[in-house]
Amino acid sequence: MALPAAAEGHPFENLIDTLKSEKYGDKKYFSPLKLNDPRYDALPLSIRILLEAAIRKCDGFYVRKEDVDNILDWQQQQSSTEIPFSPARVLLQDFTGIPAMVDLAAMRDALAKQGVDPNLVNPSCPTDLVVDHSLQIDFSKCAIQNAPNPGGGEGHSTPIKSPPGRTGPPRGSQCSGQGQRGCSKGACNEAPTTSGRPGPAVEIENTPLLCPFHLQPVSEKETALKNQEMELIRNKERLQFFKWCSKAFKNVNVVPPDIGAVHQVNLEYLSQVVQECDGFVCPDSVVGTDSHTTMINGLGILGWGVGGIESEAVMLGQPVSLTLPQVVGCKLVGSISTLTTSIDIVLGITKHLRQAGIAGRFVEFFGPGVSQLSAPDRTTIANMCPEYNATVSFFPVDDVTLKHFKQTNFSEEKLELLETYLKAVKLFRTYQDPSEDPQYSEVIEINLSSIIPQVSGPKRPQDRVAVSNMKTDFLSCLNEKVGFKGFHIAADKQETLMPFLHEGREYKLAHGSVVIAAIISCTNNCNPSVMLAAGLLAKKAVEAGLAVRPYIRTSLAPGSGMVTHYLSASGVLPYLSQLGFEVIGYGCATCVGNTAPLPDSVVDAIKQGDLVACGVLSGNRHFEGRLCDCVRANYLASPPLVVAYAIAGTVDIDFETEPLGVNSEGKSVYLRDVWPTREEVQHTEGHSVIASMFRDLRHKMEKGNKLWNKLEAPESELFPWDPKSTYIRCPSFFNKLTKEPSAQSIDNAHALLFLGDSVTTDHISPAGSIARVSPAAKYLLSKRLTPREFNSYGARRGNDAVMTRGTFASIKLQNRFIGKTAPKTLHIPSGQTLDVFEAADRYQREGIPLIILAGKKYGSGSSRDWAAKGPYLLGVRAVIAESFEKMHKNHLVGMGIAPLQFLPGESADSLELSGKEKFSVAVPQDLSPRQELTVRTSSGKTFRVIALFENEMDVAFYRHGGILRFVARRLLQRP
Repeated sequence: MALPAAAEGHPFENLIDTLKSEKYGDKKYFSPLKLNDPRYDALPLSIRILLEAAIRKCDGFYVRKEDVDNILDWQQQQSSTEIPFSPARVLLQDFTGIPAMVDLAAMRDALAKQGVDPNLVNPSCPTDLVVDHSLQIDFSKCAIQNAPNPGGGEGHSTPIKSPPGRTGPPRGSQCSGQGQRGCSKGACNEAPTTSGRPGPAVEIENTPLLCPFHLQPVSEKETALKNQEMELIRNKERLQFFKWCSKAFKNVNVVPPDIGAVHQVNLEYLSQVVQECDGFVCPDSVVGTDSHTTMINGLGILGWGVGGIESEAVMLGQPVSLTLPQVVGCKLVGSISTLTTSIDIVLGITKHLRQAGIAGRFVEFFGPGVSQLSAPDRTTIANMCPEYNATVSFFPVDDVTLKHFKQTNFSEEKLELLETYLKAVKLFRTYQDPSEDPQYSEVIEINLSSIIPQVSGPKRPQDRVAVSNMKTDFLSCLNEKVGFKGFHIAADKQETLMPFLHEGREYKLAHGSVVIAAIISCTNNCNPSVMLAAGLLAKKAVEAGLAVRPYIRTSLAPGSGMVTHYLSASGVLPYLSQLGFEVIGYGCATCVGNTAPLPDSVVDAIKQGDLVACGVLSGNRHFEGRLCDCVRANYLASPPLVVAYAIAGTVDIDFETEPLGVNSEGKSVYLRDVWPTREEVQHTEGHSVIASMFRDLRHKMEKGNKLWNKLEAPESELFPWDPKSTYIRCPSFFNKLTKEPSAQSIDNAHALLFLGDSVTTDHISPAGSIARVSPAAKYLLSKRLTPREFNSYGARRGNDAVMTRGTFASIKLQNRFIGKTAPKTLHIPSGQTLDVFEAADRYQREGIPLIILAGKKYGSGSSRDWAAKGPYLLGVRAVIAESFEKMHKNHLVGMGIAPLQFLPGESADSLELSGKEKFSVAVPQDLSPRQELTVRTSSGKTFRVIALFENEMDVAFYRHGGILRFVARRLLQRP
């Protein structure tokens, strides 16, 4: 797809212009202004970026002149015209990146077997893969929460030598020899192996070992080092595969572990804002395998999340196909309250935009209120874009953004080029002159003055609760019937108190007791103000004599070392540590369910009292059961509120009238006594958040991780698959690959599942820990692994055998066939209730195709390619639902699964379907986008559905059995 540098014969050669400067020399670029078309000035700036890419990439095949005309005619064409978009780069994180890279490695094998050069399978688009999702909290404020799980790939762990001369109990240990789990005197210098027996201790450089059975405090540095070591041991096979990818594939850059979370690294290191592609200056743009890729929109970079299968297509030279979007102009007015954090602003804007029904559209911010938001504020707002279902949440570059860039690693030459280019193509914004405002599909006005401190929960991010109303709202949740907000606790059980012992002291748990409090990852750490506010609150709380109860699982998992830098430089990190918020490592942890188990005494108290225990986190995901199976209520909150609720020990509190706690002098301390003012935060931020942080990060990026640097990896064109590996396995997507596709009609299919509304990708896709009685566990046990070696589904995304068995394995799955929440279904021919995988496996052995029946908003939540890959491998050929989440619908198409939508006003219930019928769908050879198809059932009933293929490319993907097979066939057919 690359154009010649000279662009001779380019359809828009007449638009080429030159930027001249003594600092950066002459730079060519395509100037849309030379079209002399008045429609350009009316375009939203996000659409102007799409237009520039279409002009620059116009080759008459992937991108045609008509596409450029359609984008220029945006006001008339939106929501009805498909256009291609070729982003400048692709961003992968390891959980979603590993299946993408495994698929490419498997495609190389498939081509090689048919005599085709495997090097044809090579990303043509620059790809960055950030290893950030494999970190687990084995060590936090206590030395070892539970015996660490090395998670060996072949049924055993890799021994790590003990330090020479180590014979007795570790330095600092207070082991009495009469501890837990039958620890005998003298055994404390040995760490448990995967078999559960004492074995060689894990050696951390310059770090004293601590008793694995007796909980002892460790410092932040030791904690992080220990977690990093365990991360490497547990994920060695995956990391070796990533390192092979960085060597075998061109245009692949792997960012090793312990650098930071993917969005943060993207913001601080990978983003260019303006870059050079094929010899031309152009706007930076990106698609990523994570829905929160939109975080980069806060810096004026167009980007959004796609599935792993879509990203693979982009990597292989295919443009992203999207419907020319409507663009909602979000006008910000008013002044921000001194007590309101950026998280409050995020939740406030999320509520407004979700209520506006903007699913699938672009949002572009403008108005005088925008200039009050710092660049970190904007990226925090853009990070939550998926929660109000927009595709993009775009903040154009302005003076505030430029000021931010001057604090980063951009050179003076880059800054001058950036500013000059953006102004030359009118991609730079000011808000003083309303006449500069583009035309939008519609305008939503939000008054920043009206936004007050909020939290979100207890089960969904869109359910916002004013902090002032938290106590009342939680009580109503206890009373309400079980649902998105209710727990249905009997009135006489709502005052239950459960005593328990922890570390020799008695405590009591009640409904609303906080047992997990986590300041984590990508949502907040990009914004120094909220993280510093948490630190300043901790400082004031400690100085006032307050503490956090020791049984609460507290953690601080920044997405970047920059956060630790400024928390340390500002002097607040020791106070966070004193309250239990120690840095446990860098990467996604609690937010993706990687929380170590709670103390047994806490779990027992929760279960015995049937308590609604709570987690409070400053993340972006908190669906029920995600953090921990026994924690039913989870709230998203700003970092300072996470600290506040941890100190209070409960969410059942009115901060206005009830104290956070009582100090040793008997004085009640209220939240208002310790809450930092906006002026205090800004003063600290100004003195702590400086350009040196970005220089330190760049140094860390370029230096790499010592353990990563020493890691050995294969060097070959084809990956040497290890048949014994339980982490990396060649998937079956290319089995029986032919040069031409086969028919796609569906005959006499059974329904694998009969689901209701709002089935999320968390319900579908394997995520979190692997339950010991699950099909995935049975598979791993058959490979001679112990339960302590199971690791997580996320870590095993490179093994299709594990992931297929984990599809629909959520304990919260509500399947109408069995009438309760469980990862079970009915095998209709036999009438047996089986695990979903076991039922699907039996259907496949019987040669019976499968469908899924569902209600509204099927596939909502995060982007997860395995939410489509898993059903495909289970044998699902179609999903018939009342409506689909757009991104997941695209993933189904990308895997060759037909998304079929009931006609408006119809549903499985209105059609009186039992789900036990056989279903047949005739797919015509001349299938067209959004065509109505007829579904015939074995009961004689027929009904119509809409095939949700948006364009001819979708139809082609479906006919080929998905985008992977489509791309592979094109490579097979190359001359």
